[in-house]
Amino acid sequence: MKLLRYILGFFLPPLGIFLTYGISTTLVINILLTLLGWLPGSIHAIWAIAKYDERLSREGQIY
Repeated sequence: MKLLRYILGFFLPPLGIFLTYGISTTLVINILLTLLGWLPGSIHAIWAIAKYDERLSREGQIY
């Protein structure tokens, strides 16, 4: 599932963020960045997903 989120975060940034965070401010920010261009949305999505995974692994709840 983690690899799928990264792939979707690269190709369809809002979908990767939605699968990771659900409906949240992170999703809204990513949609706005994606509207500015695909690259800013992808960079934000990969960064946000990596931070989410980092937080889970730090808490010992990696999936």
